[in-house]
Amino acid sequence: MPPPGMWALGVLGLVLSCRGAGAFVMHMASSCALAANGSEQGFNFTLAFNKNQLVCYEPNVRLFYPCHGGLLHGVATVLAILFNNSTLVQRVEARRQACRDLAPHYWAQTALRRTPPQVRVVPTPLTNVPDAVLLTCHVWGFYPPNVTIQWLRNGDVVASGDAAKLLPAGDWTYQTQVALTATATTGDTYTCSVQHASLEKPLRENWSPGLSREMTVMVAVAATIMTVGLVVLAAGIFVYCRQPRARGPLGPGPAPHPGPAPHPGPAPHPGPGPAPHPGPGPGPCPPGPGPHPGPHLAEWGQAVTKL
Repeated sequence: MPPPGMWALGVLGLVLSCRGAGAFVMHMASSCALAANGSEQGFNFTLAFNKNQLVCYEPNVRLFYPCHGGLLHGVATVLAILFNNSTLVQRVEARRQACRDLAPHYWAQTALRRTPPQVRVVPTPLTNVPDAVLLTCHVWGFYPPNVTIQWLRNGDVVASGDAAKLLPAGDWTYQTQVALTATATTGDTYTCSVQHASLEKPLRENWSPGLSREMTVMVAVAATIMTVGLVVLAAGIFVYCRQPRARGPLGPGPAPHPGPAPHPGPAPHPGPGPAPHPGPGPGPCPPGPGPHPGPHLAEWGQAVTKL
């Protein structure tokens, strides 16, 4: 059976509807206030009419009292008396005890948690300053909100300090950003270093300037020329290896194809006449080279030996 206070609220709503009061909203709300160490600091319970407090609860004395000073003050007084004489006091106290029990667990899951940040460096070229770029270090998704961001150039600190502007992300985390104007010099490295309670060591994100437009064109041309040269060299080696080698004066050449062997003929018989004697002269001269040297070459060699 509903408590008497609920019957009173029903009667109040019926009366207001009959008098043409228009639309109205009546609701109950409770809240737990926590201290900095996570302990319960306070408990509130109210009955509101059109977002205005009508009846409030005092937890120290465990009583309801009227907290509306307008036209509904009399109605609030009647409702407070009905609530104090009902079981609603025990229900409110049970909710207050639940707040005490859940506060440490809730505090550990929210206020005492450690969420590491994420980092990204975004470069933006500056059109009015030659060879200059605006580096923005975006840091987000971290909790607690205390964070320190440093800018380093080739390992040396060039800017340091706490984040001046923190923005809540809506999911119990925070985000911030720190900018640095840098000179885009080839070979330099800019680093965004983030220090946070959730990290054992600083989280770093590096950025290095790329090649200039003129240097990029030169590198592209050199790479094209090198590629064409390698292609021509490979084609020349391939053509050279495919050509047949000619017989040189000292090196071996391709072996001749064997032809048909000549048919043997009858051996010549020496005649009965005497062997020829060398005649007078300045000296024997060996016969000139012929296409087919025969046995006369040996006879001339013997004659020269005897002389």
